[in-house]
Amino acid sequence: MVEIVGTGIYAPGEPIDNAELSRLTGIDFDHERLESKLGIRARHIAHLRGLDETTADFAERAARLAIERAKIDPDEIDLFVVATDTPEYISPATSMIVQGRIQGGQRFTGAYDLGASCSSFVAALDTVSRVLATDATLRYACIMGVYNMPAYLRPGDEFGYPIFADGAGAVILRRTGDNAIQAGDPLTRRSRYLGGQLLTDGTQWDFVGVYSGGTRQPVTSERLETGDYGLQLLQRLPGDRNVKLWPIVVERLLSKINRPIDEIDHFLFTQINCSVIKQVMEILNQPMSKTTMVMDRYGYTGSACIPMAFHTAVAEGRISRGDAVVMVASGAGLAVASGALVY
Repeated sequence: MVEIVGTGIYAPGEPIDNAELSRLTGIDFDHERLESKLGIRARHIAHLRGLDETTADFAERAARLAIERAKIDPDEIDLFVVATDTPEYISPATSMIVQGRIQGGQRFTGAYDLGASCSSFVAALDTVSRVLATDATLRYACIMGVYNMPAYLRPGDEFGYPIFADGAGAVILRRTGDNAIQAGDPLTRRSRYLGGQLLTDGTQWDFVGVYSGGTRQPVTSERLETGDYGLQLLQRLPGDRNVKLWPIVVERLLSKINRPIDEIDHFLFTQINCSVIKQVMEILNQPMSKTTMVMDRYGYTGSACIPMAFHTAVAEGRISRGDAVVMVASGAGLAVASGALVY
């Protein structure tokens, strides 16, 4: 079995509400629509607070809190995984930097990054759960979902600044024994990872992303002069995409793990649009009391939003030990990752 034994969260600086964001950026946007449709009322953005903090700093702080809550020694961690599409550097991996800071040097510890846009954390949770379950020499893993997209925003970005924010969430996974789950087993309350389901459509790669800085489009003086860098919205995303996708992903996942939907106690979705989450919960015929939304206080934090929402739900008592939880995360590209666990 694999179980979550600690969670952590970090958001840099004091929160910035919509009115202050307009003052700090000089961007005039529709505050009322942002709050009523997306549910975003505040966010944390390090560089707007004058903080010299970036991806590795966020990840480290969330990880340290998760380690503290798990009540383990940092040297007990056998694997560090950073889930993000806003890394500290292209190379080396952000996870290596965090490992060095937390463990202080060379260890027989694994470290790698997983990048699947904003679905990265849930994809990493699925991947790492399987790694722990199949390697008896590993006991603890630290997964960090982290986002620093505001570092990629160009000055005056009317699309990006109202939505994207900085933050990190971390979980400590512990291997507890045999992870074999037989189809048809009753849903017990013993903590464990139940399974995951991925969905991908790589033909949608050219909607939104950070396209400059890699091998296809290196950052050059010409690109800087023309503004052809940072976060770029090449095509408008379909407004109903997640409304159509998330219910079928949940259905496929529950069929895969052989669990009826009414035995799921809590659902967590990508925290970018509260109205979409409400529509999806209605389609699933589930009450809003069985979900948690944190975009009102943290904005949209990409790969960090699911672990941040999970941490918040646990801290507020909305998720308790023994609860069955489904997570669904969407990322540009297109990638959707889902996972189910008993907390």
